[in-house]
Amino acid sequence: MHFKSTTLLRRSLLTAVLAWTSTAPLIAAAADTVSFTAKLSGAAEVPANMTVGSGSLEATLDKGSNQLTWTLTYIGLTGPATMAHFHGPAMPGANAGVALPFGGTVSPVEGKATLTPAQAADLLAGKWYANVHTAANPGGEIRGQLMVK
Repeated sequence: MHFKSTTLLRRSLLTAVLAWTSTAPLIAAAADTVSFTAKLSGAAEVPANMTVGSGSLEATLDKGSNQLTWTLTYIGLTGPATMAHFHGPAMPGANAGVALPFGGTVSPVEGKATLTPAQAADLLAGKWYANVHTAANPGGEIRGQLMVK
């Protein structure tokens, strides 16, 4: 009887170890990604404008590779978007130069890029915003600060 219980205990421990080691990479992978969101509006522009346009941006940063993936959607602009990009480093209420172009302006705008370590640090510190420009609002029609979800 002692032999059977020892064998059963060993098998149970082996099963537990195998289960943990097979899920550990998944847990580590989830911890290495950060999700961001931004709500874009004319009120967030500096200076603010009276557009009825709005938008949202969803993004994910892989901290291991510094690859940023995003999707931007918007509606109600005063005209076609002429430019769209990330700006930084800047906190809400401050302006900054272009940090990364989106590579397109037609909603939905999807893209990905590898950030420098400094860019990733600024993004993680909340110092990036998304901005969509139009002919009527060349300084930016809608803007939204990227926030960790």
